[in-house]
Amino acid sequence: MKSPPIRLGPLALLLTVISICLTVLAILTFTTARADMRLAEKYAETIQARYALEKDGQEYLCRLNAGRENAPDPDEDGVRRTELERGGFMLHIALRDDGQGGWEVLSWRHEKIWEQKETIDNLWSGSFGKEG
Repeated sequence: MKSPPIRLGPLALLLTVISICLTVLAILTFTTARADMRLAEKYAETIQARYALEKDGQEYLCRLNAGRENAPDPDEDGVRRTELERGGFMLHIALRDDGQGGWEVLSWRHEKIWEQKETIDNLWSGSFGKEG
């Protein structure tokens, strides 16, 4: 008895499509994981810089309370402002004398220092006509 011939054409085509799909998915998984790793490292650097700046601010406030540091001159509202910088971040601190030898914290705000490094051509300037 003769066995019928096995036709490998459709099976080979199906296996080829499956292997191409698996290869594409593997490449996408790898590039996504690498991008996630870079983003996580950048986020970790940002958080470390912000917490270090927070530590600097707390130490500054401790030195003020202990009298080891002179407070900045007050503005017209009696608010004493200072800025601390670390790792591209700034901490803006606004204090007022509480009248009992301590300080009332009015503002404690983190800010990222940003400077535009290059100009963008053909960007809308925000006006529709000539100012005049």
